[in-house]
Amino acid sequence: MSSPTPAAASGPDTCEVVDGRTTRWDAHRTKRRADLVAATLRAIRRHGAGVGMDDIAASAGTSKTVFYRHFGDRAGLYRAVAHSVDARIIAGVTGVLSEQARPGTESGPEALTSSSESARAQRLMRAAVVAYLELVEVDPEVYRFIVTAPLVPPKERSSADPAAVTDVMSSRMAGLLADQLVAAGRDPEQAAIWGQAIVGMVRSVADQWLRSGASASGTDRSQLATDVSTLIWGGLASTWD
Repeated sequence: MSSPTPAAASGPDTCEVVDGRTTRWDAHRTKRRADLVAATLRAIRRHGAGVGMDDIAASAGTSKTVFYRHFGDRAGLYRAVAHSVDARIIAGVTGVLSEQARPGTESGPEALTSSSESARAQRLMRAAVVAYLELVEVDPEVYRFIVTAPLVPPKERSSADPAAVTDVMSSRMAGLLADQLVAAGRDPEQAAIWGQAIVGMVRSVADQWLRSGASASGTDRSQLATDVSTLIWGGLASTWD
């Protein structure tokens, strides 16, 4: 009669080993995806917005199969690149807000008045416009890649519609606006509509500016950011005042 097979260990130590391996694998996969996105951005900058998968894979020093393993298809890669670019824009905006929130600054804890909240919101608007225009001028091919998605064939567009990227940016902007409204003791109900309106306006202006040659058109980025943010704030100012 054979001896009973010992039961698999299931104590705390075993769970920790399994969880540790899973965590390490997840970390590796996240880093690998980030590396592949970075390689894609390099390829876009080198070859232009119409870059194909062969050049993208060459930029990463790997095969297209590796990209498909990590992102599923071209639409998945596009979404990952778009997410990276979106995070870059939002980081620029939140960096401005973090700077303003430091004690001793105009809108820090020492001066939470209606006027300071108004100034903080106004700076938020300009920071968003500046971050968007910076992408357009500094990384024009990346911007074209995001707003036109030439990598993604029509049959895959349902899951990688460039309009969805604008929606994501609008949602992020709406969240930032809502936070500012709540901090000022205002109703954030209109934040979603305003987020859509602001991103739509900025994108329209940015597209025309890029077609005209960006700063070579005679209007530099700083001046354009000031003009656009002034227009936006003209419509929002009464909400904070």
